[in-house]
Amino acid sequence: MKYSTKLSDTVHVMVLIAINQEKSLSSASIAESVHTNPGFVRQLMLKLKKAGLMTSVAGHARPSLSKPADQITLLDIYKAVEGDKPLLHLDTHTNPDCGVGINIQLSLQGFYNEIQKTAEEKMNTITLHDIINTYYQRTSMQNNLQNII
Repeated sequence: MKYSTKLSDTVHVMVLIAINQEKSLSSASIAESVHTNPGFVRQLMLKLKKAGLMTSVAGHARPSLSKPADQITLLDIYKAVEGDKPLLHLDTHTNPDCGVGINIQLSLQGFYNEIQKTAEEKMNTITLHDIINTYYQRTSMQNNLQNII
């Protein structure tokens, strides 16, 4: 089973944009950092534009956030790229002739809904600014370690 990395890739793109405001950032250069292809990056950026989280002008490699990083939540980003897609998914292809197979998914649905609600509430408290600060803390620690070695 393949897991979606759209959210982490999109956060990656947004952090790149936020910390490189004075630099040219083409979809190819962003794709190199994300380790993907420019077409995928353009798809993510289009979703961010539609959600009102990013602005860009065709032909100019200068994307920017459309509002301050402390006003963009992880939930905003998640909704922009995943829409209403839930975090957890039920297997709808279980055996209908099995007593467990026919009822287990309905038994799980309420718990999955509760997990989704809790996750979204937490995601709504985490801002892009928080993620950028954590990024800078990690890079500072790595630089300090390299200076010691």
